[in-house]
Amino acid sequence: MTVTDTSADTPAEAAEQPEQAVVLRRVRAWLTVFIVGLVLSGATAFPLVTEVRWGHELLLAWGVESWLPSLVDWFARVREGLQTTAQDYPFIAYGTDWLAFAHLVIAVAFWGPLRDPVRNIWVIDFGLIACAGIIPLALIAGPIRDIPWGWSLIDMSFGVFGAIPLLLVRRMIKRLERLQADAQPA
Repeated sequence: MTVTDTSADTPAEAAEQPEQAVVLRRVRAWLTVFIVGLVLSGATAFPLVTEVRWGHELLLAWGVESWLPSLVDWFARVREGLQTTAQDYPFIAYGTDWLAFAHLVIAVAFWGPLRDPVRNIWVIDFGLIACAGIIPLALIAGPIRDIPWGWSLIDMSFGVFGAIPLLLVRRMIKRLERLQADAQPA
């Protein structure tokens, strides 16, 4: 019997189905949060010049330069770099367009576990590997690209905070798998 099957042959199976349904709903809720996060992070990679300008202006309006001047200086430097690049070398932004596209494609991959979590648990494992890979990338590429240490920490936090829902989902999928196996007739 699958999770989507609502029939129950025995009272024991009837008792198991509500638990399966609850676990499945939780899996799907967490996966939806993860997918939305991927889509938003992908969509925000397109308008970088505007976003960084807004971010810099917001930091100035809030007076952040008085207590975190290095952050405001970093935003100013990134803003200048993006504006100059956009004006003189607009084709460079094509790289971040591909970054955005990759986020959207990865989000689509999580449609499989959304539909059938047990069968597609490998996508969750893939996502966990990708989250873990963020940390060495930030540690290696950050210094090479002159990224401030604090910013590299922010980048690494995406891997950590991305892994949390995936670890929860993986644990719930394993529970769902056990529930399904227990509901199968011997």
